[in-house]
Amino acid sequence: MSKTGFLRLHQILGDKKRDICPIIPVSKSTWWSGVKDGRFPAPVKLGPRTTAWRAEDIDELVRTLGAHQDHGQAA
Repeated sequence: MSKTGFLRLHQILGDKKRDICPIIPVSKSTWWSGVKDGRFPAPVKLGPRTTAWRAEDIDELVRTLGAHQDHGQAA
């Protein structure tokens, strides 16, 4: 990925209605649970009803998860 900016949740988890493939294929409840316990990056509030994640943080998460896969470890 290696880009800057912000990603909304539907861009991270995918959205079949918008034909967006997931970057991290987990459910919303799993995602929010992971955010709460620190497995996934913390969001940034861009406005009262707008939550996003730094693209750099998601890119790092993908690299970390890929490294765990390469070494045969569960994430």
